[in-house]
Amino acid sequence: MTGTVIDAVDPFVFRLSIFVLAVFVGYYVVWSVTPALHTPLMSVTNAISSVIVVGALLAVGVELVTNDQGRIWARALGFVALVFASINIFGGFLVTQRMLAMYQKKKK
Repeated sequence: MTGTVIDAVDPFVFRLSIFVLAVFVGYYVVWSVTPALHTPLMSVTNAISSVIVVGALLAVGVELVTNDQGRIWARALGFVALVFASINIFGGFLVTQRMLAMYQKKKK
């Protein structure tokens, strides 16, 4: 008996199933948030995106860290992650600003 049950599951299928479950859980969690919690949730999302920006900067600047060019696809994906996370951060701040403006009294 050389093989085990763990060896029978392909790592790609295992990771894909975790991703699909995370998508479903994330969908139901986000859509069940009350409007009062939207602004704090947006702030947490911005904090997570800032961590992604740090990782993307490391992926893009790999030649500065290790004196190596690195793989071009890794650097390209790092740049794409950097752009998307930056859009998410700045867009989140704009949405939060607009939501907070809704609760201010109108100036006459």
